[in-house]
Amino acid sequence: MESSTPHESYNLNIQTPVGDLRASVAVPTGFIPITDIIPLMRSLGEQAHQLATDNTTQAGDTISCRKGCAACCRMMIPVSPPEAMALLAVVEALPSAKKERLLERFQAAQRTLRNAGLEDGLKRLAFSEDQGTDEELEPLNRAYYALQMPCPFLEDEICSIYEQRPSACRELLVTSPAELCQDLIQNPIQLIPSPFRIGTVLSKLWRDCYQGPVRLIPLPYALDWATVYKSQYTRTWSGPELLSRALDAAAEYLQRQSP
Repeated sequence: MESSTPHESYNLNIQTPVGDLRASVAVPTGFIPITDIIPLMRSLGEQAHQLATDNTTQAGDTISCRKGCAACCRMMIPVSPPEAMALLAVVEALPSAKKERLLERFQAAQRTLRNAGLEDGLKRLAFSEDQGTDEELEPLNRAYYALQMPCPFLEDEICSIYEQRPSACRELLVTSPAELCQDLIQNPIQLIPSPFRIGTVLSKLWRDCYQGPVRLIPLPYALDWATVYKSQYTRTWSGPELLSRALDAAAEYLQRQSP
């Protein structure tokens, strides 16, 4: 968003399970696609997660996550539809040689999943109307993690798109010893609970804007999904309207998390 574009500013006060999130935000008054709201919503999510982190550290715990510790980059990362579209735009803007190498890693990941018998289940998540329950997805999550397959965006154990990484990646922080993360299934990992999962909020926003299901796409198939549906999702909204819809989706999410 260019600074010369007229913006409208808002002061937000969002009640989360870990405290009130107060933030000042600005959106363009003109028309924007749904992907343009992602940075703002991620910022809100990160501020909410910081509240949870502050509560944790004040209680005497220490965050174990450090640069180069990429155990979580071998988990099945869920990507919301707007984020999938944004990732496709990031990849399409890469220099041709780097783009080709990255796409080869995506293809290699899909071959690994196909050979492990996980492709059908993961494609159902990406393209089917029925996402299944968390309980139904847990065996798929475990089987995926057992492969220890690195994320296609991982290079030398460092995220190559760190600033554009999906929301789910931003919400994974642990206080348990870092070495335990080498086996997240067998070891008792202590996660900082995320009070505000922006990927799910963005999926709810997608549902509201396009009348589709609340969908989370496994990252190895995110580019495929975005490529298939790219031409169908060119609609724009005024910045204030899109922000209002996004905040409604956030309120719905937080209400469902309330005891």
